[in-house]
Amino acid sequence: MSDLNKKEREQWGSQIMFVLAAAGSAIGLGNIWRFPYLVGENGGAAFVVIYMAVIFLIGYPIMVSEMALGKKTSKNPIGAFKALAPNTPWWLVGAMVIIASTIILSFYTVVTGWAAAYLVKTVTGSLSKGTDFTSAFVDYISGSYMPIIWHTIIMASTIGIISAGVVKGIEKTVKFMMPLLFIILIGLVFKSLTLSKVSEGLEFYLSPNFSKLTWNSVLAAVGQSFFTLSLGMGVMITYGSYLKKGQNISDNAAWIVALDTIVALLAGFVIFPAVFSFGFNPASGGGLAFITLPAVFAEMSFGAFFGSLFFGLLLLAALTSAISVFEVVVAWFVDEHHCSRVKSSVVIGTLIFILGIPSALSNGVLSDFKILGMNFFDFMDFVQGNVLLPLGAMLTTIFAGYVLKAEKVKEIINEDAKKIVLGKCFNILIKYIAPVSIFIVMVMGLIDKFSK
Repeated sequence: MSDLNKKEREQWGSQIMFVLAAAGSAIGLGNIWRFPYLVGENGGAAFVVIYMAVIFLIGYPIMVSEMALGKKTSKNPIGAFKALAPNTPWWLVGAMVIIASTIILSFYTVVTGWAAAYLVKTVTGSLSKGTDFTSAFVDYISGSYMPIIWHTIIMASTIGIISAGVVKGIEKTVKFMMPLLFIILIGLVFKSLTLSKVSEGLEFYLSPNFSKLTWNSVLAAVGQSFFTLSLGMGVMITYGSYLKKGQNISDNAAWIVALDTIVALLAGFVIFPAVFSFGFNPASGGGLAFITLPAVFAEMSFGAFFGSLFFGLLLLAALTSAISVFEVVVAWFVDEHHCSRVKSSVVIGTLIFILGIPSALSNGVLSDFKILGMNFFDFMDFVQGNVLLPLGAMLTTIFAGYVLKAEKVKEIINEDAKKIVLGKCFNILIKYIAPVSIFIVMVMGLIDKFSK
C-alpha cells in the first residue's frame, strides 16, 4: 500500500513509548475520578461488569479503527479523512473531533487544577480532621482567583510539554509520569487493603447485583468507555499518525485498553475499601474525590501522606491526558497552517485557556449564567460527553465500516501483525454493534437529559 503522506513527520521512538503515551492519554481523570464515582452511583460490581463488556466489544474496535486511519495517512484527524475520502464532506468528522478536543481541554485543565490545588492543600495540612470538607470544596471552586491561577499553571505546563515535540516533549514526560503513576497506585492499593472493613468495600465492588442496574447505568458505562479511552476526540488518530512502519496496531491497542482498564479497576480497590472502612457513602457522585476522600484520609493513620499520594496520582493521570488532547489540536494547526510547533502550541493554548475561564468561574462569579439550565462548566461537559464524543465515535465507525470498508481497515490493522487477530467478528462490531449502540446511547442520553 502506498503512503498517503510523504512529508517528514515525527514518529514515536519505540513501540513501548507509543503504548505509554497512548495509555497515558487513556489513563486520566476518567479512571481515578470518574470511574469510581460512576461505580458508586450505579450499584457497584454490576456496573463494572457492564463497563468491561463495553470496553472490549465497542471501545477496542473503535480504538484500532482510529489508529488505522492515523497510521495509514500520517495525518491529523481532518487530514486523515480528507486523504481517505477526498472531495467528500467526511473531513467534517475530523473537524468535529478537533472541536471536541478543544472543548474538553478547556474544562479538563480546570479539573486538573482542582487536583493540583488539593495536592497542595493536603501536603500543607489544610484538609486535616475536623475540616468541613464540603464547604472547603465549594469555597475553592466558587473562588474568583485560585481556579484561574491553577487553570493558568496547568495550561502553561501543557503548552510547554507539547511545544517540545513528540519525542522531546510527550515521550520524555510519559516516560517519567507513567511508571510513577503505577508505583503510587499500587502503594495506595496495598494501604487500602489493610483497612478494617475492607471486606465490605470489596463485596460492593466485586459481587454483582444486577437488580441495581438501570438503563442509565448502561448509558453511563458506554459514555465512560469513550471518555476513558479518548475515543471520538481524535487522539488515537493523531497518535496513530506518528506510528512507524512495523508497529502493530492491534497489539498496541490491546495493551492500551488493558493498562487503562487495570488502572480503573485498581482505583476502585483504593477507594471502596477506604470509603466503607470509615463509614462514608460510595454514591457521593463527582464529590467522591474532592469531598469524601479527603474526609477519609483525615480519619486514616498517616492520612496526609496517603492523601498526598492520591492527589499526586490524580494530577499525574490528568496531565498525561491533557497533553494528548492538546496534541490533537496542535497537530492539526501545524499540518494545515504550516506553523511551527512552538507557535502553534502558544496560539492554540492561549485560545483554549481563554475558553476555559468561564468554566473556571462557573461555580463562582458566573454561577448565574446558564445555558439550557446548566452553568458553563456543566454545559461544556454535556456537549462533549452527550453529543460530540458519541457522534464523532459513531461517524468514525460508519466511515471505517462502510466508506473505507471494514475489510480495508482490517488490512491496515493487520499489515504489520505477526498473526491476524481480527476476524469476521470485527466486521460485525464495527459495522453494526458499535454504531447502533452508540446511536441508542446518544439518543437515550439526550432524552433523559431534557425530559427532567
